[in-house]
Amino acid sequence: MKEATESLNFIEHIIEEDLANGFPKEKLCFRFPPEPNGYLHIGHAASICLNFGLGEKYEAPVNLRFDDTNPAKEEQEYVDAIKRDIAWLGFKWAKECYSSDYFQQLYDWAVMLIQQGKAYVDQQSSEQIAEQKGTPTSPGTPSPFRDRPLAENLDLFERMKNGEFAPGTYLLRAKIDMASPNMHMRDPILYRIIHAHHHRTGDTWKIYPMYDWAHGESDYIEQVSHSICTLEFKAHRELYDWYLDQIIDPSLLRPKQREFARRNLSFTVMSKRKLLELVQKNVVSGWDDPRMPTISGLRRRGYTPASIRNFSEVAGISRRENVTDVSLLEFCVREDLNQRATRVMAVLNPIKVVLQNYPAGQVEILHLENNPEKVEAGTHEVPFSRELYIEREDFKEEADSNFFRLALGQEVRLKSAYIIKAESVVKDASGNLLEIHCSYDADSAIQAEVREYDRLFLDESPDTHESKSYMDFINPNSLKVIKNAYLEPHLGKARPNESYQFQRLGYFTLDSDSRAGQLVFNKTVGLKDTWAKQNAATANKQQTATKPVAQAPQEAKSALNEIQYLGKKLTNLSGDKLEEALQDIRVQAENVTYEELEPLFGTAAKKVGTRIAVLVALGTLLAKGLPKNESIKNYIASCVADESALLQSQAKKLA
Repeated sequence: MKEATESLNFIEHIIEEDLANGFPKEKLCFRFPPEPNGYLHIGHAASICLNFGLGEKYEAPVNLRFDDTNPAKEEQEYVDAIKRDIAWLGFKWAKECYSSDYFQQLYDWAVMLIQQGKAYVDQQSSEQIAEQKGTPTSPGTPSPFRDRPLAENLDLFERMKNGEFAPGTYLLRAKIDMASPNMHMRDPILYRIIHAHHHRTGDTWKIYPMYDWAHGESDYIEQVSHSICTLEFKAHRELYDWYLDQIIDPSLLRPKQREFARRNLSFTVMSKRKLLELVQKNVVSGWDDPRMPTISGLRRRGYTPASIRNFSEVAGISRRENVTDVSLLEFCVREDLNQRATRVMAVLNPIKVVLQNYPAGQVEILHLENNPEKVEAGTHEVPFSRELYIEREDFKEEADSNFFRLALGQEVRLKSAYIIKAESVVKDASGNLLEIHCSYDADSAIQAEVREYDRLFLDESPDTHESKSYMDFINPNSLKVIKNAYLEPHLGKARPNESYQFQRLGYFTLDSDSRAGQLVFNKTVGLKDTWAKQNAATANKQQTATKPVAQAPQEAKSALNEIQYLGKKLTNLSGDKLEEALQDIRVQAENVTYEELEPLFGTAAKKVGTRIAVLVALGTLLAKGLPKNESIKNYIASCVADESALLQSQAKKLA
């Protein structure tokens, strides 16, 4: 029981305490209350997962309520997008509600406040009111209209509602306390005049309630038990309660407001106003641009609902503001896609290879596994012919002993196919490599556009600089478009929302811009987090920042487990990255005994990466004086006879 209690977040602790004190579980009710003035982003996902997660945990209803109190900024497009995003994340709301549903009730309550002498019509400008409110350390000055006669207040408020006055000429304010230490209690505004078409009520209303007035009263009308808000509303809680005090019926449930820290993500901005500016200034292509932190942008980029929900779970709920490292989000989607993405072959920087002794016109059909993590995922067909494509970086004319890809005079095995040997090259007049004898064959590959995305901002916290605009930190290289990538034909059947691992390159998904014969793929995330290495200085700066940064989880592994983990990645690496991994294995091998390593000699032949890792670790033990017994000799001999060139190379060093 103690372990279960300790695993709860602080919001759940509050609810558990209320239940323990006698609150009826059947009266629990939650809500997610977005303003329909923009698209939801990854920060909203934290609130969505929290509120709907509470509903699932306690089997309680969760309302989706649109706080639509400002028609000048709200659109039906945003309502539709919000509903689509929540449904895509896998949540279902109990009721679809709108603050505009309660406009008449809110107005009637406001009239009641006037009648009770608790509200008055002010006709000062917003600048005058702001100046009049004083400072946190000095009291405010009462409005000259604070004691306006009751009948005059009622008359003016009615005429405001009827549209007789221009926007900005009159306001309705609550009469509370101009000397309160809480600035929000110094006669806050209840209603303002707005002459704009509302997406639901049309032109019926000429006055609209302020968020603070509509929010708490809407919670009360819907009988929400726990109103979970972000931390900036903590100072508003006193006003939330004051408003409820004025209209509460003791026989009905009284909502309780509690706050948690909003989700801030490094290398992006979370303000809907700033995100809208990025759209309006064409810095991005729209709200669903794959570089945007919006849920629709993440969906288009290839993120999955499970990865976002897991990110919200891992990042947790906090009582204080913090910045979550974007690498944690990338970690979550990488882990999810590793389990579900179909493995396919693709070449983004192609160079031609011709198999001169392979029969012209002949095509073989190979069967490749869809996902080694899920045997039940089956296989798909890949054609093999005389002319193929490989990545340019996979070939060198002259290579040292640490280069294990294609080079003149050297042999490599093509995945699930044959061993090939480079004999000659073709170059242009300037000496640029054109072919290692091969050209495009429509029967063995399809052409597509590939879009690789980097972070939209170069700075970890772009909107916190006093002397610079967040726009100053836009990454000019956040989008790289590869027009002529070659992919295996299986991708001709790709569908939206399906994920694919381009082997050795990363995870990709089909973009909505795709058309018949003109496929476009978005890179969701790479196979590894390369940003941290490229920006070591930035990472060091983050570690010393005053705001804590939530890092991607690192499981504590034994040396042997680490060797096995590194081994699984080896076949996806090359060049410097491969050598780094091999060196990491050698370092880990310093802490491994022969008794721990020997059982891995029986690793299945198809697990080439693990066998290489075991061989490299074995080499370290032999160098330290381990006697070469028959079991070791047999393992080395089996590796020498293997089809993998890399495994053969490592084994020959120990033979």
